[in-house]
Amino acid sequence: MSRMDKYKKIHEESQKEDKKPFNFRRELKKDPQTDNRPDYEKIRYEEREQFQEPQNNYYEDHYQEPTQEQKKKRFAFKRPKIKNPFKRTPKNPYGQKPKKKRSWRKKLLILLVILLGYSVVAFGVGNFAAKHDSSMAKIETQEFNGAESENGTKNILLLGSDTRDNISGRADSMMVLQVDGSGKPKLVSFMRDMYVEIPGVGQNKLNAAYAYGGADLVRQTLKSNFGIDCRYYAMVDFQTFEKGIDTLFPSGVQLDAEKDMSAYIDEPITKGPQKMNGHTLLNYARFRMDEEGDFGRVRRQQQVMQTVFGQLKNPLVLLRGPYAAGKIWGYLSTDMSNTFLFGNLFNFAKAVGGIERLTLPVDGSWTYIDTVNAGSALAVDTNQNAQAAQEFLGE
Repeated sequence: MSRMDKYKKIHEESQKEDKKPFNFRRELKKDPQTDNRPDYEKIRYEEREQFQEPQNNYYEDHYQEPTQEQKKKRFAFKRPKIKNPFKRTPKNPYGQKPKKKRSWRKKLLILLVILLGYSVVAFGVGNFAAKHDSSMAKIETQEFNGAESENGTKNILLLGSDTRDNISGRADSMMVLQVDGSGKPKLVSFMRDMYVEIPGVGQNKLNAAYAYGGADLVRQTLKSNFGIDCRYYAMVDFQTFEKGIDTLFPSGVQLDAEKDMSAYIDEPITKGPQKMNGHTLLNYARFRMDEEGDFGRVRRQQQVMQTVFGQLKNPLVLLRGPYAAGKIWGYLSTDMSNTFLFGNLFNFAKAVGGIERLTLPVDGSWTYIDTVNAGSALAVDTNQNAQAAQEFLGE
């Protein structure tokens, strides 16, 4: 046999060996000695081909005796873990996402949005009710050529009248309110008996300016005599005042009356703390039949305003506030725009914390006089009072 044939034969034999499966295969065979037995006894499993281990045992050649340290680790006694019954379990177990907490800023924003929405709706309802109130005569808006102050503030001229007719009659009270300045709101009260120069009319009492030319002539008179500019005006008649107080304070306004009053008022008022409805409070603010005259009345008017604003801190009153404000707004004769009103809500709210007050004429700047055309009046030093008013308002 040639060498090539020999190699060829070896190669064929090696391929046959590679094709043999390296596992156990069993074949069912019949045993001739157990032909008489039942079928389940005749069947036996016979190994078709036994597994032959390789001559060189890999595991025996590479087996290594474990070291002493490995034996200790293998048979070492592991102490069982004992759970501490007093240990607190975490609120957020592993694998659970913590619950998201709403921040206080988000809650506050939601609350403010709700309050703002409620205020707008309540204001609109009150305003609608006032404009459709058949018991109150409609009042027209007057022509008012207002101007801003030199420091940019928009002062409001407040006028009180005993009638809803804004053409005839005299102003019962005159004030200037500043809410958009620095600090607390400021209120200047003018005594109506001051003898001043009315533009286009001549010398007369201050309250006569309203009878001659309405709110705009009052504005011109204050500007020429005391250097005070007013941008807006608002005229409140007695009926509007009473309805506004009764709406805000259904159970009355708590006020400490400074003295007994009975002359020229509908019902007597006793000295001391008491609750007053709108009508009684109006009588208290208008009373002047005593030795103080107009001085006492102006002081009580400021006391009434201070008390009303101070009691707005009550949460129940605050909830009624938007509705009452809308109702009063509907009864007023004013040229204030809604933009100015809503843009200065925070400034108006500062009045709850108090109002700075000034009364003109100031002490030492006036004397009593008798006049031909106006009777008893107050002669005032206009320069001294103008300086005091401008310093107070920051103009």
